[in-house]
Amino acid sequence: MKTTEICENLCRAKIESMGFELCDVEYQKEYGDWVLTFYIDKPEGVTIDECETVSRAVEPILDEHDPIEQEYVLSVSSLGIDRPLKKPRDFDRAMGKELEIKLYAPLSGKKQWIGTLTAHDADSFTVETESGQTLTVRKKDCALVRPNIRF
Repeated sequence: MKTTEICENLCRAKIESMGFELCDVEYQKEYGDWVLTFYIDKPEGVTIDECETVSRAVEPILDEHDPIEQEYVLSVSSLGIDRPLKKPRDFDRAMGKELEIKLYAPLSGKKQWIGTLTAHDADSFTVETESGQTLTVRKKDCALVRPNIRF
């Protein structure tokens, strides 16, 4: 089992009991340090104080079970408005919203698309572009899929 899966299994119940959704867990090297990051969300959004509260709640669980051998930094973060869509629940949250899509190879002559998410399954998703074109994209063909933020 991957480190992220172990940590997710250890901490999910605690995080959810506090009223948050555990959206993702990442474990990666950043600037020479290993960082374990829990991404949390709730309908009205997440404050920095809430991230700190969740961090203080999961730290003893991780200390007790010690699932990571080397030193690491614990981080708890909100999803952020432009976080890439990775999991089925990310696509569920984005239904009806506009997405920015970057492809590895051109589809209908373009590698970048913007469109409103209308459907998705395990392997692909469908958007309606601004020009009214319906586009179905395989997830494995995407370099990046994230909410399109207009200012």
